[in-house]
Amino acid sequence: MTLTENFTAAYVRTVVTPELLAAGPFHEALRAAISASGLALDRIRYRLRLRDVSISVPTLSNWQSGRRRPERAESLRALAELEAVLELPPEALRSLLGPPRPRGRAAHPKGPEAMLKAWGSPVEHLLAGVDTSSDGRLTRLSQHDRIEVDATGRLVEVASRHVLRASHDGADRWIVVWDAPGEIVAGQHCAVRTLNTDPETGMTVAELVFDAPLARGETIIMEYRIVDVGRPDRFVRRLHRTTRDYVLEARFDQAAVPARCARVESSSWDLAASPTGSVHLIEFNASGTIGLRWEI
Repeated sequence: MTLTENFTAAYVRTVVTPELLAAGPFHEALRAAISASGLALDRIRYRLRLRDVSISVPTLSNWQSGRRRPERAESLRALAELEAVLELPPEALRSLLGPPRPRGRAAHPKGPEAMLKAWGSPVEHLLAGVDTSSDGRLTRLSQHDRIEVDATGRLVEVASRHVLRASHDGADRWIVVWDAPGEIVAGQHCAVRTLNTDPETGMTVAELVFDAPLARGETIIMEYRIVDVGRPDRFVRRLHRTTRDYVLEARFDQAAVPARCARVESSSWDLAASPTGSVHLIEFNASGTIGLRWEI
């Protein structure tokens, strides 16, 4: 490798990786890496051919512009070799893709369809009058739920922090569905617009409106809390759309550190609280039901 190429490789590692390879989006990270490498697309194509990978210049162009992304097996193999050509760490670009994108109508279900599938008919009347149009237009980059458990072993508060990116212009709100007692309180970068509660089931739907509508590709960090929960021995989160990085952190009162903990979907008590009374779970490309149960 020449001195120039060594310098270029170092530039990719020290400039591109910290800024874009942590959160993406994929096409912007790829475009920045290609730019930093100093290689033209046809030169990249030539180097891939030396690695027994055939890929066209238009395909590379589509990947870095965001018009297309690698999804098929042969494309993912080409992406692995492309990472090597650009002197990026293995899986650096692949990790930004997330799960395969659904096609057709399933790509962005309109209205409350995805929520109804997750929570069923009890939530249907609570969604009346709620604008759910932004739900399928927000990419879930990260969600961190921090729960507080008091000295009696009861869940008393949930603090939720979301990192979101708009896939379309105009996304401007987040919908919270909570199926237990508690009051939803907006935090940074959002405000409560609509709050519908069923006194019989205790289920609540809240519409949290952002400070301003997002443009396509724009990101937001928003927070809210659920207070006065009072659930005795568990926390459950239903993710009706895929979240790239999900963290659940439980903090227990020092007077009531649990004797044992487990995931709600697990039949065995396989988690232990730290000496300071905390437990956490981390899931990547998370969806469905995730939660924690405990015994004091």
